[in-house]
Amino acid sequence: MRLFRQRTIMCPTWTGLLAIALLLFAPIVTWFLYGESYLSETHRSQADILVVEGWIGRAGLRAALEEFAHGGYRYIVVSGGLTSGRWDDQPQSYAEMAARELIRLSLPKERLLVATSEKTEKYRTFESAVAVWRVLHATAVKPKGLNIFTFGPHARRSELVFSKVNSDIKNVGVIGWCPPEFQKEGWWQSSERTKEFWEESIGYLYEVLLNSGRSTNAPEVVNAIGVAPGSVKESQFG
Repeated sequence: MRLFRQRTIMCPTWTGLLAIALLLFAPIVTWFLYGESYLSETHRSQADILVVEGWIGRAGLRAALEEFAHGGYRYIVVSGGLTSGRWDDQPQSYAEMAARELIRLSLPKERLLVATSEKTEKYRTFESAVAVWRVLHATAVKPKGLNIFTFGPHARRSELVFSKVNSDIKNVGVIGWCPPEFQKEGWWQSSERTKEFWEESIGYLYEVLLNSGRSTNAPEVVNAIGVAPGSVKESQFG
């Protein structure tokens, strides 16, 4: 009874090993060098509504207002959920904070809509997109297109999620705003940018392959009387 038998197997040569290593590492190196630029794409559509994600900060809001002034838009819709953290006794709405800042920067109130998402524990971008969908339908604003104004590496994911939720809108584009310092150094030179880059890389891949774990992209049907465009209360937003 034979327990073993001789077989001939093929092993790669050193040249073959080098070729395999290049095939494995070339995509990683390419993503390392160009991934942030890819995620931070700017792709404007034929849009008359500018959606601004309110968490991008004051510098981002100033840039968004400049985009609004030169882009021929009818309205700005500011979106965002509630702030979170162990020190937030009374969470605030990123959307409402952004609205106050834009009004302070002289945006006419009649050009402003506020879309606050209440659910912020998970699917934050999705919930923001749903909130925008609700506001647009509640106010009977019928856009010919949306441009999403967001922070750099979040752009690809925002465009993808907003396109899924607002599938009834043909044109959905994105503007990936980056601070000037992004041009001066690589993301790997900043711990904050490094964290953001890898989080957005994983998040974008998760959205593309697995829909971020969501079972549906259909927004809820809202049976409520909406707030008319420009009806942001002066007492609330100064």
